[in-house]
Amino acid sequence: MLKSFHTKLNLNNQQRTLAAKHAGVARHAWNWGLEICLKALSANEKLPSAIDLHKRLVAEIKSANPWYYQVSKCAPQQALRHLFKAFGHFFKVPGRGKPKFKKKNIKDGFYLEGSITVSGNRIKLPIFGWVRCHEILPAIKPKNVTITKRASDWYVSFRYELEAKPSPKTRQRIGVDIGIKSLATCSDGSVFPNAKAYRKTQRKLAHLQRSICRKLQGSINRTKANLKVARLHRRIANIRQDALHKLTSWLAKNHSEIVIEDLNISGMLKNHRLASAIADSGFYEFKRQLEYKASWYGATVIKVDKFYPSSQLCSCCQHRQKMPLSARIFKCANCGIELDRDFNASVNLEHWQAIIDYPLTVSSTGIACGGSHQLNGTAIKDSMKQEGNVKLSINQAFEVCE
Repeated sequence: MLKSFHTKLNLNNQQRTLAAKHAGVARHAWNWGLEICLKALSANEKLPSAIDLHKRLVAEIKSANPWYYQVSKCAPQQALRHLFKAFGHFFKVPGRGKPKFKKKNIKDGFYLEGSITVSGNRIKLPIFGWVRCHEILPAIKPKNVTITKRASDWYVSFRYELEAKPSPKTRQRIGVDIGIKSLATCSDGSVFPNAKAYRKTQRKLAHLQRSICRKLQGSINRTKANLKVARLHRRIANIRQDALHKLTSWLAKNHSEIVIEDLNISGMLKNHRLASAIADSGFYEFKRQLEYKASWYGATVIKVDKFYPSSQLCSCCQHRQKMPLSARIFKCANCGIELDRDFNASVNLEHWQAIIDYPLTVSSTGIACGGSHQLNGTAIKDSMKQEGNVKLSINQAFEVCE
């Protein structure tokens, strides 16, 4: 199993200049190869492969531009491989657009391979030499690295083999309901607040973006203003990633089975009133992280069908009723229990398999308290008495459900 490692580099001025040269050469090779491929497509000719493009690059471009020899040969070579792979996605994936030309200072990056050594918080890269990092690196010998630029800072990432080590579990099964108000509400009563990084910094971001409009295009002050906006976007992304990593690591390390809803996130984003809040929560990233971390720590992720009405079912008597988004407290019209909407949904998710294996035959009016209901065709007397509306705590709710 492969694990990726990503950290920030502490480059000196000479190394920063060298990194910018590598990124520039990789960008130039990509744009040159893209122009060749687009001409071949317009002339109905066969698309050249990455090897063909590299041979032409060495014969035509590299010999005419001596600055190509100031950087590693891996940077332009890998850029052409990525270009050929991008065209493969364009032909195979429906709706995928053609590769686009790259611009300076927008997603700059390059690839290196060769003699790479790791020692503590330093890494030795070809041509660069020893480079300091902002944290201790794993004691491995990577075969290749990818260096990218984000808001004037450079980052290194690489992959290495990791042996899966199941961690000791504190709970066998847990249901997780993700939402906007709270990032995750678990069936054991744990609630993880939503960081809402974009919403909290929205006014500051708007102020910085307006300041860009007041600067002259091409001026140094405009470049500085753009850098401030990029750094704020990076901070927003880091806050969101930190919250998601803490949540998914806690779930995968401490639980054997994690039950979540298989939400249609792309469809949810079409709701223009909630799209910004949904995107700010990072639902897709939550599922992605949870799946690969579950394989690390020996956990299992169970995805419940998106049409399962976890928010409409009573976690105690399984009575179903409508629940508008504005109602945050689930008040069962059948048994009178009152629970938090998200906690009620998480309990339903935890017992999802039991409900599917032993379905209840419920009438349109629900199960009458003190009456009987059908469990696999067998009439069972309900032990719950007819009482008025009561509000139970989380611990009391567990006792009732058990």
